[in-house]
Amino acid sequence: MEIKNINLPSLNEVDIAEGIKVNSLREKCTEPIPDPDRWLDEEIKRNVLVTSVDAMLGWSRRYSTWPVNFGLACCAFEMIASASSRFDLSRFGMDIFRASPRQADLMIVAGTLTWKMAPLLRRIYDQMAEPKWVLAMGACAVSGGTFRESYSVVPGVNRIVPVDVYVPGCPPRPEGLIYGITMIHHKETKLSIAKTSLE
Repeated sequence: MEIKNINLPSLNEVDIAEGIKVNSLREKCTEPIPDPDRWLDEEIKRNVLVTSVDAMLGWSRRYSTWPVNFGLACCAFEMIASASSRFDLSRFGMDIFRASPRQADLMIVAGTLTWKMAPLLRRIYDQMAEPKWVLAMGACAVSGGTFRESYSVVPGVNRIVPVDVYVPGCPPRPEGLIYGITMIHHKETKLSIAKTSLE
């Protein structure tokens, strides 16, 4: 087996070649390379939103409406059904029906209101946070329904509390309730803090 003579560069030659490369790189890189920040201008243009305080508060109220649970009669079953997976009130930010009026801003009165129950309805309404909304669901809550002439039935929830939206029917379907809730959302977005009086 023959061993061929390979001419390897000496260490001095390697140092000289490396020094030439380093010096040429130093001469080329006297100025710093600017950061590629053009993407930042585009990102700011896409993500900065200019709006009014009213629009921002209306948007946040619209998607964080919390209803208080006030089911009185058969309409309450349709109200409960609207929170099921088929109709899904969660998509409106209304995941949980609140048991406490201090955590709610929407009262859904579903069913027949009697005079004996009316003071409790008014008490719960008074404990709700401002701004508060009332939705009367079903013919009995709207006008007393078939029991209007009865001695014990209130002929309309609007005799006790101010009502913002009426959802007629006996009982109305969950789709009707969801439509009424969207009407409440429209009212919430139109609310202006400049016109509300602080008392």
